[in-house]
Amino acid sequence: MAAQFSISKDDYSLHRKGPADQARHKEKVKEAIRDNLPGIVSQESIITSDGKKIVKVPIRSLNLPYFRFGNNQGRGVGQGQGDSNVGDKIGNVPAPGGNGKEAGDTPGIDYYEAELTIDEIAEMVFADLSLPGLKPKQAQEIVSEVVRYKDISKKGIMSNLDKRRTLLQGFKRTALQGRGALSVIKQEDLRFRTWSEEVRPESNAVVIAMRDISGSMGEFEKYISRSFYYWMVKFLRTKYNQVQIVFITHHTEAKEVDENAFFNLGESGGTKVSSAYKLALEIVHDRFPPACWNIYPFHFSDGDNWGEDNSRALGYVQELLAFSNLFGYGEIQESRLTDSTASAFISGSSKLGSVYQDHFRREIEEGTFVPVAIGRGEDVYPALRRYFFRKEGAING
Repeated sequence: MAAQFSISKDDYSLHRKGPADQARHKEKVKEAIRDNLPGIVSQESIITSDGKKIVKVPIRSLNLPYFRFGNNQGRGVGQGQGDSNVGDKIGNVPAPGGNGKEAGDTPGIDYYEAELTIDEIAEMVFADLSLPGLKPKQAQEIVSEVVRYKDISKKGIMSNLDKRRTLLQGFKRTALQGRGALSVIKQEDLRFRTWSEEVRPESNAVVIAMRDISGSMGEFEKYISRSFYYWMVKFLRTKYNQVQIVFITHHTEAKEVDENAFFNLGESGGTKVSSAYKLALEIVHDRFPPACWNIYPFHFSDGDNWGEDNSRALGYVQELLAFSNLFGYGEIQESRLTDSTASAFISGSSKLGSVYQDHFRREIEEGTFVPVAIGRGEDVYPALRRYFFRKEGAING
């Protein structure tokens, strides 16, 4: 007797290819966006936007692989000669669309643009970031109140009405009365969500952002420092409820400013880096005692400093390092950096950067003093991820 088979229209194996391919496609899109993050983060238009900007990311078109049958019916089709290795390129593949200098006759590669909001980009950028070495502090540990909906009540305000449970209660009532349909919601059916506040202790932390606005800071240096601090501030406010941020600008004199002035003040005057460090020390002693606060000073500069001020700046940095969790120094080296990749050590740096590197070798090895050289816009993202805000235990890559 011949076997009989029946196929159900609800057989999942018959229609799971679509969702599986869609999930694969979404993962490929995310992977392409992650690969583009250094370029996306460095877009100056994002920094000057209102935070609602839509960013378009070009992504190569994705096609599902499939087999094609050729006319060659000889033996051993496709098996090769046995002299190739994994990763070898087989055949000559012409450049898409020509050589870039003149019109070509070969087809190009299809691209489409994925649209992302700033918040969606930020979620990817901040995925592996954290404040390094954050410690519980005594005396002034701040608590964070979080609202949690945990219970259901028969009384409450209408804005907290739980519609699903209310309908369910109505159906139960009519079912007990022998009626199948629910026509009227009664007062006794109403169910409300009730909430309570959870108090969580959070470690205090203050980030001191110092920005060089002297005349030597050109357009590129200004753009890099603004870009880094834009993402730093957004990261801190996204991931930490109780982190304080102090904004300091300096040329030969330093002053504490508000956030708007910090990002928009123009460049002029000479440079005395020590003025910023001195002001940072005064602010810490007046408002953020180290026994109660995790302290993170960050300074971005082109490294040009009045020669006699280097030793004074060095002394103030030593004082800050005595109680700081991490001191981050970013030196913008567009013309001096030969390797255009963000580096943890400042090679070919300014006199100021060289002084720091010579005097803080132990602190650099311990990770309490982190100098980073930036030579191009794409280096802002690795500076954030690899060096300044690398999550403990994450691979330094």
